[in-house]
Amino acid sequence: MPELNFADMTQSPLMQALGLVIDACSGGEDGGCTQVRGHIDAGPEHHQPTGIVHGALYTGAIETAASVGAFLAVQDRGQFVVGVDNFCDFVRAHTQGRLEVDARAASQGRTLQLWEVDITDDQGRLVAKGRVRLANRDQAGAPEPRTAEHPAASP
Repeated sequence: MPELNFADMTQSPLMQALGLVIDACSGGEDGGCTQVRGHIDAGPEHHQPTGIVHGALYTGAIETAASVGAFLAVQDRGQFVVGVDNFCDFVRAHTQGRLEVDARAASQGRTLQLWEVDITDDQGRLVAKGRVRLANRDQAGAPEPRTAEHPAASP
């Protein structure tokens, strides 16, 4: 599986606000990525007005974890991915503390991938569950990843 060093990538303000840290990416027998694990240390900066973590944190983390895994699965084929659908169920309110993010490939085809993502609290209880469908696209003409040397892609 190709290495992708997330520490060297420039994060947008949205990604900084989410606070998702990618801890591990692992692959299946064919070498492509089939699982991404990460975490978020949730706190008041993630709250909605009622004092619980905002749903946008969950949907953003679900989309990001699935997109990272899906991209790593097709990168060596000269492809990138774009999200098609993102479904998220909010299961349990959360106010503060570590959230574990576990994304798994449910289906990885030639043109589409389906990823399922669980977000659990520090007691292992399900907080949010998501499903993301992504389309695989050819790399020709794809935007360059943002790095410290190239902070914004040119149009």
